[in-house]
Amino acid sequence: MCRTNIFRDLATAGALCCLLALVGCTVGPHYHPPTAPAAGTYTPAPQPSQTVSTSGLAGDAQRFGSTTDLPAQWWTLFQSPQINRMVQQALENSPTLAQAQAKLKEAQEELGARTGATKYPSVGGSASVQEEQPNLAAYGIPFPNPAPFTLLNGSIAVSYALDLFGANRHLIEGLRAQTEYEAWQLEGAHLMLAGNVVTTAIRQAQVRSQIEVTQRMVALQKQELSIVEQRLHAGGASEAEVRSQRTTVAQLQASLPPLKLQLDTMNDQLALLMGKPASEAQVETVRLEDLHLPSDLPLSLPSALVRQRPDIRGAEALLHQASANVGVATANLYPQIVLTGSGGGIGTKFTSGGDLWNVGASLTQPLYNGGALHAEKRKAEAAYQEAGSVYRQTVLQAFREVADELHAITRDAEALQARTEAAAAAEDSYQIDSHRYQSGGISQLALLDAQRQQLQTALDRSTSAANRFADSATLFEVLGGGWWNAKSADPNQAHASAAR
Repeated sequence: MCRTNIFRDLATAGALCCLLALVGCTVGPHYHPPTAPAAGTYTPAPQPSQTVSTSGLAGDAQRFGSTTDLPAQWWTLFQSPQINRMVQQALENSPTLAQAQAKLKEAQEELGARTGATKYPSVGGSASVQEEQPNLAAYGIPFPNPAPFTLLNGSIAVSYALDLFGANRHLIEGLRAQTEYEAWQLEGAHLMLAGNVVTTAIRQAQVRSQIEVTQRMVALQKQELSIVEQRLHAGGASEAEVRSQRTTVAQLQASLPPLKLQLDTMNDQLALLMGKPASEAQVETVRLEDLHLPSDLPLSLPSALVRQRPDIRGAEALLHQASANVGVATANLYPQIVLTGSGGGIGTKFTSGGDLWNVGASLTQPLYNGGALHAEKRKAEAAYQEAGSVYRQTVLQAFREVADELHAITRDAEALQARTEAAAAAEDSYQIDSHRYQSGGISQLALLDAQRQQLQTALDRSTSAANRFADSATLFEVLGGGWWNAKSADPNQAHASAAR
């Protein structure tokens, strides 16, 4: 009969544990990733399949293709060894990437520490050695004091908190989401670093081209000034014409220092991106003529973009963490049960005082705390709603950036086509004026003016070409950078290695 009662008690306890475990499974929200956006395009009007084309530098048509994938090392599409080397150095030396890697490591270790502390029982041991000399007279015992002896004491204590309502599970879930967030922050830093190096190098090439053309224009204006001064001495020009030409030369010369300052600033920026002082960095010279315009441009669907953009994935990780925090706050409203046990022994060097042990359990149930726990739960729910809004805003911002770059690439091609036509017309006009000058039909001033127009249209065309290069690089960046095509696409791995 006694054995039957024991089995009945065990069955009752088992059923109670199952019921508590079932209740624990229902406490707190169960996170589900946000639904993929229903939008099928980025722009209101249908995106053309390709851009217009023209002749000359960066004049090829660019084709948009949803089946075209983006390589992880997307900057190599510009076929510039100089850019490749600078990106390589940036990925190896950037303090920004080192900081992101350290934060990821910190989050990983925090996850490991808290997982070990909550998933497994806590076991601690203690030991002590004491030299004892009893004084029997102090207790009123009229006997001689015994000889000194050594007292040995050792024990082991075990405790384990039952996670019946999922507080620890949600805590670990939140820490895992925080680790994922830091991993996506690292991936985003990697993408931004490479993008900044590429676009800065392209703008460096653009400014260098502007400086070269401007210097040639200054030389032409000085020739015109010399001719006007000669005509003044010969009585064929007025003092006002000379002063006007001097003003033109001075204004054109004044435009050179700001351009040179831009070039110096861009070189310093590249040095910073490469993780070197400006005095030590090997900032290479990039020329627009040496760049290749990628002809096939990827165009991910909006539903794919939300899985590719590191900032969107990071916002989703924060949303997941906020959901887990709601679960922690909810579980804190329910009882907490901790099982404890200890065992040990006491004795001397020659005798054993016997074994000591105890087992027990404690239950803690919040009864009244002024509504603090319920307020914490409402606070966690509000934070979850906030994280959801941040996620939606991040998605909308990403869609806008892609739409902007698609518009920019299309308009850049149209602008370059018009600039190319203007440059060709200016070239034809200069060639005609050159023949007329040789035959005595026009003056040297008219020829120099035609050459100046030729240089100005060439300068405008190089600016449009640089815009096409830069906006193509930015499109690769806003589409996510192709990290999923790297050798290791696990966001929890450090992606800053140049081996990618």
